[in-house]
Amino acid sequence: MKPAPPKTLFFKQSHFATHLPVDYRYTRSHFWAERRAGDRLRLGFTKFATRMLGEMVDHKFETDPGAAVRPGQVLGWIEGFKAISDLICAGQGAFAGGNPSLKDNIALVTDANYTDGWLYEINGQLDDQSLDVQGYADHLKATIDKLLEKQKMDEDDLSSHPL
Repeated sequence: MKPAPPKTLFFKQSHFATHLPVDYRYTRSHFWAERRAGDRLRLGFTKFATRMLGEMVDHKFETDPGAAVRPGQVLGWIEGFKAISDLICAGQGAFAGGNPSLKDNIALVTDANYTDGWLYEINGQLDDQSLDVQGYADHLKATIDKLLEKQKMDEDDLSSHPL
């Protein structure tokens, strides 16, 4: 029997909408974290992060399983059609490894980002700067508002300085 889907908070701002699992924690750099058995944490990109990166192309972890990790440490990289991003550790403990399913199907990062498309796991504790679902929704709203403001300023600059 398949487990029930997680309870979510619906978020919509401008042209972006998503369902954020309420039991997950989030980072300001747009990762989610799910507490697994014991002190295991599973982390992945939020839908906002995958939208900014575009369709996923490739990834690599440069950290060995079992290695000590700390918040902010670069674990590897991921490449999307729009950008390449460092994979940043959002906790402290031991790196438990990347998602083996991504080797054969990197599209899971976008297509199933809150479930099968997770990026990596650590054994340890989440960074104390993490946000609950409402805190992340507020952060996401502020982030999108800034992007829209910048886009409007860029459009205004173009219209006042035509080619």
